[in-house]
Order: sequence, then C-alpha cells, then structure tokens
Amino acid sequence: MTTAAHGIWFTEKAGVAGSAFHMALGIWFDGDLDEAALAKACAAVIARHEALSTVFTAEGFAPAAEKVALTHAAFSPDRVSQELARPFDLGRGPLARFTLLRENPRRCLLLFTAHHLVFDGMSKDILINDLALAYNGNDLGPLAPLTAHTPAATQWSPPQGDVILPGLIRQPAAAEPGLANTFTVGLTPLEGVTRFEHVLAAIHLVLARYGNAGLPVAVGLSTRDSQHTGHIGLFVNELPVTVAPAVGSFREYALGLRSRLRELYQRRDVPLSLPGVRPTPSLTPISVGYRRRGPAPAFAGVDTEVQWALFAGSARNAMHVQIVDDGSELLVSLQHSPTAIDSASVTRIAAHLRHALAAAPERDVARLVIEPVPSEWNATERPYPAQVTVLSLVEEQARQRPDAIAIADTAGTVTYGQLQSLVTQRSQAMAAGSIVPLKMGRGLDAVVSMLAATHAGAAYLPVDPAYPVARQELILQDALSHPVDGEVAYVMYTSGSTGKPKGVAVPHRALANLLLGMAELLGSGPDDRWLNLTSLSFDISGLEIFLPLVTGGRLIIASEVSGQDGRAVNALIREHGVTHVQATPSGWRVLLESDLPPGLVALAGGEALPLDLARQLRARVARLFNVYGPTETTIWSSADEIPSDPEQITIGRPIANTQLHIVDEQGQSVPIGVPGELCIGGHGLANGYLGQPELTAERFISLDGQRVYRTGDLCVRLSDGRVAYLGRSDSQVKVRGHRVELGEIEQRLREHPQVTDAAVALRGEQLVGYVIPAAPADLKSHLAQTLPAAMIPSLFLDLDRLPLTPNGKLDRAALPAPAPRQAAPVKAAPTDEIAAFLKEIWQELLSIDEVGLDEDLFDLGGHSLTITRINGRIFQRYGIEVPLEIFFDTPTIAEIADYVREAR
Repeated sequence: MTTAAHGIWFTEKAGVAGSAFHMALGIWFDGDLDEAALAKACAAVIARHEALSTVFTAEGFAPAAEKVALTHAAFSPDRVSQELARPFDLGRGPLARFTLLRENPRRCLLLFTAHHLVFDGMSKDILINDLALAYNGNDLGPLAPLTAHTPAATQWSPPQGDVILPGLIRQPAAAEPGLANTFTVGLTPLEGVTRFEHVLAAIHLVLARYGNAGLPVAVGLSTRDSQHTGHIGLFVNELPVTVAPAVGSFREYALGLRSRLRELYQRRDVPLSLPGVRPTPSLTPISVGYRRRGPAPAFAGVDTEVQWALFAGSARNAMHVQIVDDGSELLVSLQHSPTAIDSASVTRIAAHLRHALAAAPERDVARLVIEPVPSEWNATERPYPAQVTVLSLVEEQARQRPDAIAIADTAGTVTYGQLQSLVTQRSQAMAAGSIVPLKMGRGLDAVVSMLAATHAGAAYLPVDPAYPVARQELILQDALSHPVDGEVAYVMYTSGSTGKPKGVAVPHRALANLLLGMAELLGSGPDDRWLNLTSLSFDISGLEIFLPLVTGGRLIIASEVSGQDGRAVNALIREHGVTHVQATPSGWRVLLESDLPPGLVALAGGEALPLDLARQLRARVARLFNVYGPTETTIWSSADEIPSDPEQITIGRPIANTQLHIVDEQGQSVPIGVPGELCIGGHGLANGYLGQPELTAERFISLDGQRVYRTGDLCVRLSDGRVAYLGRSDSQVKVRGHRVELGEIEQRLREHPQVTDAAVALRGEQLVGYVIPAAPADLKSHLAQTLPAAMIPSLFLDLDRLPLTPNGKLDRAALPAPAPRQAAPVKAAPTDEIAAFLKEIWQELLSIDEVGLDEDLFDLGGHSLTITRINGRIFQRYGIEVPLEIFFDTPTIAEIADYVREAR
C-alpha cells in the first residue's frame, strides 16, 4: 500500500471521511443507447483494470469478492445524490460502481463512482476512453503489469497554520455534508506560466489578500511515470504549496509560485510527516484539485455530454477548490460545509476569485481591489457650522430656555442662565492658549470649569484625584510643558505602550461633531435627563455631561460616593426620572444586579459587550446601543442599536461625518468578512499627541488621501455594512503555528452561563484561561463547540477579579503565571507482559533506545503509519484491534496497555 493510499485508508478507518474520497463522473447519453453493449463495455473496463476489483485491509490490498456490474434505476436528482454518497466497504468491496439512470426513453445518465483508493483524476480520462473503445466494439486488451511500489526513504513536514476566509465559522475536523458553489470563467493566457499555475496563483493571491501568510494549500500532484500510462489507480500525492505575501505584479506573483511548484515537483513522491495530527480528509484548510480535459471520445450512435466533477456531498475541509479546464474556460467548484462557512460568503469568495483571474499581468497585486466597500456605508456627511463649539451650543440653549434647569447634583440645581453666568465668571481666571488642569471629581464645579476653559480659549485637562500622586505629577508635568492653540477643547491622557501616559489633544470641531451626531442618533432633546456616572478622566464622560446641555435637557450628576453603589445609582435614576444612562458593560452588570429601573435608553461602551449581558440588559431597557470609539477619535465613532433578541454584538456603523476603514498590513481595504485593522477617518479625529510628533505620525496616517487614525483594533465588516470588533491586534498570538486571537477566546468564555468575566494569555507555549468563576472541565467542553483545538486553553485559573490598568482596561501582563508543573518522574519499568511487549514495539518502530510508559507517542515522532503498525502487532499477538481514537486520546504505553488488558 502506498503512503497516499495508507493515509486515505487510515482516515476512512477513523470514520471522519464521509464521502470526501468518492470520485465520480457522469456521462449523459442522448439517442438510442445500446444497453447490452454498454454493460459489456463496463465489464471490459473492470476486467482490464485490476485496481477496480481491489479491496484494502490493514495488511494491504487483495482481490474483491464481488465483481462490479452495471445496475439500472430511474433518474432523479435525489437518486444521483444517493449514489454519489453511498458508502464503500473498503475491506469487502467492490470500490467502484456503474449505475445507469434513465430519464426518458432516449436520455439517460451513466454514473460512475469509485473510491479514491483505486481512482484518481487522470483515471477519469482513462476510464471514459476505454469505455468508449469497448462500447464501439474494440478489444481493450491487457495492460502491462506494474512493478512493485518502493516507499519513499524520507519524509518531510510542511508548515502548519490556520486560515482566514470571509464568513469562516470554524474549520471542520471531519468531512461534513457540504454544498458546491459552481461557476464558469474565462482565462486569458499569461506568458511564462501554465494555465494551472495561472489559476493557482489567482487562488493564492485571494488567500494572501485575506491576510493569510505562509498558509499551506494542498495541491494534488501526479506521481505517474511512463509505466503508469493507461492504468487506473491512485497515482497522486497531495502536497502543500504555501501562500506568499501579495507583492509585485501579478505576472511576478505567478512566476514566483511557478518556481515554488518546480521545487515541490521534486518531492511529489515524498510522503508528508505530520506527527500527532488526527486523521482528517485533508491535512490543510484549503485544497485545490485541477484537471485539464480535452473533448470526450465518441460513443457510436449517441450524443454524449460528460460531467467531469460531480460533487459527492462531503466537504473535506474549510474549502476545496475543484477546477476543470477545457482549454477555453474554467469550471470552478467551491466545495464547503455551510455550517463551517456561510454560503453567502462563499459566493463572495467566488467573486473575489473572478477578480483575481481577470487581473492584468502588470497590475500591482498589493493594490488589487478584489471587493470594493460600498460607498454608501461610509456616506455619513452631515452639515454643521464650521466654528461651532460645545460652549456655543450651550449658550444657544441658554438663550432659548434661560430658566430651565440645566444641572442637578447633591448641592442643588442651576438653570441654563445661571450656568452661563458661572462660566463667564470662572473663565476670567484662565489664560488663552493654556491647559487648565481639573483635579476634581464629578460635580457642578467640574462642568463649569470645563465650559469656562472653552470661553477663555484654553483647553481643560481632567486629572483623576484617585490616581497615584506620581501619575498625577507625570501627567501635569508633561501637559503644562506644551501650550495649545484655541482649537483644542480638551486634553485626555491615556496609557502608553512604553508605560508613560500620552496626552490626546481633541479639537472643538471633533467634540461638537460627536455631540450633534449622537443627538441625532439617539433623538435626545429638552425632555431628556442624562446621568453623569463616569469619572472625568475617562473621555466618555464628555458625552454624559455635554449631550444633555447642548440639546436643552438636564444633567443629573452622581456623587463620587453614590456612583460606586449600584443601589444608590438606581435610586438616583428613579428620583430624578433619568432617561439616558451610559456605562461600561462591567458597570451595567452592577446596575442590573441592583434592581435597575426599566425603560431607560442605555449606552454600553468602553469594553466589549458580552452577548449574555446584552440580552439581559435589552430585556430591561427601552433601547440599547453598543458604542465604540478610541480617545483619539473623540469618545464614540460608531454605534449599533441592539434588537430585542440579539444573536451577535457588533460596533455597528459610523456616526455622522465619520468613516470606518478595515485594512490589511499594506493599508489596502480588505474584503467583507475578512479581519483587518480598523482605521477611522472624519471630523472626530484628534489633533494628535502632545509633544510626540513621531507617535502622532505613526498613528495618524494618510489612507487614500484621507487622514485616519490607526486604532490597532482587529475588526471585520459584515455583509450588511456593520462592523464587528474582534479584539486588539496586540492580543494576537501564535500557538502551534495557528494564528490565535485571544479576544475571540475571551468572548466565547464570557458566553458560558457560569462565567462572569474572562481573560486569556499565552504563557510559554500554552494558552492559560482566567475566569471568574467556572469549572475548567465545563469550559473546555464549551469552547470545543465553537473553537479549534489550538484555541482551547490547556489550563484554567479561577480569579476573584481580573487585573485592570488605571483606565479600567484588562492588564493582560498582570495576569498571574500558572504554577510550574512538577518534573517528570524517572521512567518506570513495565508492570506486566503487555506493557513490556508494547514498550518493545514502541522502541523498535520509533528507533528509540528507551521509552517511558507515560511518554506521548506523537511527541516521540509517531504518526498514522506508526499507529497502524502498532495496532497490527497487537492484533497478531492478542487478537485485539485498538480503536484509532484511543491512540489519539491516550497515546502512551501505559494507557494503551490498560485498554488491551480490559479488552482481553
């Protein structure tokens, strides 16, 4: 048995292949078909090709007990599907079948289905040619015998990794019921490369533009030589071609792939070595099959039409791309599982592939737009006065309603008229062009000072009195050394990656745009009452404070003491008839647990909103908005109103005069459904960082002529135009070659009903989960439902609370390291004859002098062929066949010995 055949047989034995290895073609006959001649032709083909009468067992191959015969049935699409998917018994056979399905007296379909163990792509040409010769009355004659197969002396391991595809939910671990998205497309010749290389380059280019780098794509390469001419059988080896970054012209990209293929051709007889990989129908997430087909041979007296690539209904991996090339156009079939990747996204991928196939040879592939974002998704223009400030908007309200109450706090209330007077008086002590530190908590005094700074032509700087003294001094020292102009409304300090806080200078225009845009979105007006619950040093407090004041509403300020108590906050909401409340998801949990009054308009932002919390909160409030935005783009840049029974939480669409762009590492727009970095443009952008021009130039860049801010957040655009937040780009790690987004794992953990909050960190080479609180066994099972094995933490730690930065964000670096594992004990001696026997064959097959009873077979270099040989020895000695899953779940001598003892 060849290595390729062994891999297929092993996968079938593991029960994960479905019909993924069924190969089929159909021949439509129109006219007076001679069924007797066709039956004789089918028998002649079977007689000529020994492979079609072969069965496979653990010991190798043998003749089938039952010969293939032509069967008849009435045609129906369902019958075709049934025939294609009907299982083969590898040990009994036959492994091929002919079925004649009659649609009407003059039209029928000859359906041939064979198992891949005895059939490959080239075999289809041989089969149909021999079938036509025999039908037309020719004697096929015998084939020259094949020499024995010599196994390759070496093995090699390809790079491993995951895959980025639009709409990909998960990578199937086994073949699943699938669908095929099929289309035809023309192909203009590309000088210097074959049509196959041209097509494969286009596929690789699309994958590269999705963000895949170094991803192995499996390509079936023929291992036939001169002696195999005319023989039906399995003469192919599936080997990986890695995706290269999208650079240079399309011609250069295709030539580079051609060069890699030429290197791979030298290894086409060399089997892959993938220790520890469970059997799957494909060893890579993406695979490609390509066949060049000429005109079909004639069958005397009837017209024929050949269906070369019938889909047997099982998706073998994330996506299999099957291509039939007739020399003028391509028939492309994207085979996938609709539960692993949604069909709408596959349709989109097909469109991307068409764009790539049509790429001009000299086009720069890094700038090739495979899917433009609809312009209306960023068409958010709203007019407003150029010189407007928050103060001018408040003053307009004071003119319209001077006696209306503007602010209420623990000290009492003030009207709009009184507020204007207080602001004017306070501004006299402030100098234009200066930064005014506000080292105070929430209250009327703080609001007056903020507006007074604008009146004086200064900028205000909130400094939280709760900060450590050293941090306060660092902020003040940095800020007061940098004068600002009259365009700056405020300066807000955020944490810096170097450990030093950085000051973000926000202009009046940006603040006014945020307030007017959110007022339009929320419909906030004079009858509404907003609660100021957030610390002044958190920029989102600006929305709570100013939005009611610029729309004629009333601001209710929670004291520093009551703001820490959920019951006190809820009492304040009831007492003042508050209509709008903004809080972080953590804050909303506290309020919900403290009998939150119903009927509010709620805004949740500042951190990811878990789906379970969104559902609880939405059931309690009148309207719920998930809002998103970094300090550098002025509080909020997007919002999404959450429906009554949400299935997914997104950050929604851009607010007024704001554009959201999702780009790859080259700054090019990524297609819908593909993750990328979110860049934000529009009127909300800050001027930059105080005294840090290099950092400003690094984070505020030009994108297609527009100034944008690079958020560092990974996001994905959905098909309806909304944007989903995936996590921080700096929280992306690599685990065993797989790209892992820690934020996605954390989100899945938070969806568990027993988890209040969660975090994940990479410690050494293992993922560690931190939860409050839950049972680790439940969590692993929960994650396994939606995440691949590489994304499931190997260890969970229960914490009372997660460590936070001064701004209330997760401090991943402060998560505790797990206790070191104890050193492995000295290798114990076998306890009985079974363990001694297993140790002996383990050491022999692995070529290792000493193997411990508890050492992992795969860590020692074992693979599927090793398992087969071990199992064969066990069967010979004890008459016991160990199920393959036992080897993968418990791959040690001690545990396999336990199974054998129990089975005897």
